Amino acid sequence: MALVRPVVIRGLGRSARRLGGRKLPLIAGHKLLYRCNLECGMCPFWRREDEALLSVDDEVRMLDSLAESGVSFMGFEGGEPLLRKDLVPILRASHDRFHTSLVTNGWLLRNRLADVRPYLEHVFVSLDGIGPSHDLLRGVPGSYDRAVEGISLASKQLPTSICSTLTRANLAQAESIVELAEKLRVKVTFQVAYDYSTAEAQSPLRAELKATLERLLELKRDGAPIMQSPEYFEAILASWFHGQSWHCKPWLSINIDPQGRIVMPCYVVGEYSGTRPVWDVDIPELWNSFDWSEWERCNKCALSCYLEPSLFSWGNPSMVHERLIEPMTLFITQAILGGGPA
Repeated sequence: MALVRPVVIRGLGRSARRLGGRKLPLIAGHKLLYRCNLECGMCPFWRREDEALLSVDDEVRMLDSLAESGVSFMGFEGGEPLLRKDLVPILRASHDRFHTSLVTNGWLLRNRLADVRPYLEHVFVSLDGIGPSHDLLRGVPGSYDRAVEGISLASKQLPTSICSTLTRANLAQAESIVELAEKLRVKVTFQVAYDYSTAEAQSPLRAELKATLERLLELKRDGAPIMQSPEYFEAILASWFHGQSWHCKPWLSINIDPQGRIVMPCYVVGEYSGTRPVWDVDIPELWNSFDWSEWERCNKCALSCYLEPSLFSWGNPSMVHERLIEPMTLFITQAILGGGPA
């Protein structure tokens, strides 16, 4: 039972607080810093100057606030989170409270994997093309080789997935990225690039995007190792190409900027601009007094951290199996065997 407690027992206890229709965040994302060792054209965050970063004590203070509000899943990102030298105690504190994941570009995994691995349930490595295409999008030569090396190393020790952003420059390589995931024996998750005002406009052209999403949906139905549900691709196609919007539930996720401030109302609207420190806010009170109605039919982005929880239904057996039973089985098996995927 101790093996499943971090994922199931605490999560069930916090989820019970949602009974009766109360809005509470389930998933939290936190940018540990904006600084990065790569310079992706479609990313606005490495272009921002970091203010004074939170100390480890303040990071723990933030994590406690999130746990008290009902969060069960914690995801760390950046910038490049592995650049933080004090990352290990932060991850350790998160692991004691949440199912914990981390997004990295993979460059530093060869040096830091042994340190962070004990405190992660999942690692996502960003990869946006094959070979030179990835290097061009990421702005640094050699980044593709380091990403693939990081994926190969990490996947032997813990659940690892490729995280790929679909841009107008790499749509033609989406299927090749799926094939790479199959070769490396990992899964892949796709996000559609969003045009932030302070980054290069690289969102895909409409016709090409539709064809790519339809192909990814077909591959998913055929058993390809794509993390998103079929309903994810169906919802985007229905909304963006047929005017049938999905009902977004942005309150299921909460984002915290590098200074510990809550980003409202979501990751994309307001371009990730934090307001009040999380420890100064009664999150349940804010979540249940804020008017979310304007954003429920927004459909401007297709971020999985919003769309997938919004689509989840206990009445969909395949979704329950893929989102809960399959990951839990993998987690328990790895914990018992003491290693990563076979």
